[in-house]
Amino acid sequence: MGPLLRHAMDLTQPFVASLLKEVKPHFVFYDFTHWLPALARRLGVKSVCYWIISPASVGYFLRDEPNTNALLEPPIGFPPSVLKLNPHEVRSWRPRCTLKEYGCGDMNFVQRLIMSIDECDALGFKSCREIEGTYCEFLEKKFNKPVILAGPVIPEPPTVSLDETWANWLDQFKAKSVIFCAFGSEAILKLDQFQELVMGLEITRLPFLAAMKPPEGFNTVEEALPEGFKHRTEKSGIVHGSWVPQPLILSHPSIECFVTHCGSGSLWEAMVNECQLVLIPHLGDHFINARMMEGELRVGVEVKRGDEDGFFTKEAVKETIELVMEEESEIGKEIRANHAMWRDFLLTIGLEDSYMDEFVQKLRRLLI
Repeated sequence: MGPLLRHAMDLTQPFVASLLKEVKPHFVFYDFTHWLPALARRLGVKSVCYWIISPASVGYFLRDEPNTNALLEPPIGFPPSVLKLNPHEVRSWRPRCTLKEYGCGDMNFVQRLIMSIDECDALGFKSCREIEGTYCEFLEKKFNKPVILAGPVIPEPPTVSLDETWANWLDQFKAKSVIFCAFGSEAILKLDQFQELVMGLEITRLPFLAAMKPPEGFNTVEEALPEGFKHRTEKSGIVHGSWVPQPLILSHPSIECFVTHCGSGSLWEAMVNECQLVLIPHLGDHFINARMMEGELRVGVEVKRGDEDGFFTKEAVKETIELVMEEESEIGKEIRANHAMWRDFLLTIGLEDSYMDEFVQKLRRLLI
């Protein structure tokens, strides 16, 4: 699906050119549209390659190397860090380095992204220097481009209440006792991993709410649940196969643990709430995000899985949840303290405004 969507966007090039000529903007923001910065330059428009994934992930993955096993370690010049990939994670990324993009000749996905950066006037990210400053400096040196940060871009506190159905269900449990598991709108697990995950939630014997896409080959989550699971968990567990209001659920007093696929949006939402993080990265930048959360910020714990096959067990899920929820464990104490520190920082009054003001100022400098 991804290659076809990118090709469809490529087909809009004449329409985009016509629009830019008519509107005559100062800037155009884009991501994988590698042809856009050259077009913008011909029309006197500045281009900003804006990313919704982290500077660390862009710095780690975007290297045009024929040997994809090199991805097991950070690239040359990368800041000293705990960031690296396991063999199964490299294999999941390999098609992006080897398969040719539909309609782009010999160009693969990674080459498309590198060209998108090479031709732009600046790189933009939703991040902040306090968390990823060293990775931004690496990108500035590597690509010889200014990196401008919009800040964490945390959504405003919700002004609406949680839907009565979810509120009534969560309200029946005591504070800091419920596990919330959500894997975003795109992450789809294989059946065996889907079942290991939900059984891992079950054997904690704690109440849980899991918002999951049906696994590969299934139309509903119900038909993929392990035999007898629904009956065993009917009073204390829900596996929901559709959208849920994640920010509102994360802020509910009963939520204590958040099991996440490590998408950037989900992690930022979790960081401004008080839930403890259990990390099960799914693909691509999720792996780097997980290493950042566990290894650098020390605000969560990643579920152990096989280095070669990437398989995790229900026991590993259970053990990790218990580890982060145990208040007296050394790891539990550490991640609580670090999470509280970063939460306070991200909710600092004026932080978002100061970053956005600086973002605008740096854009203006590009026009000089």
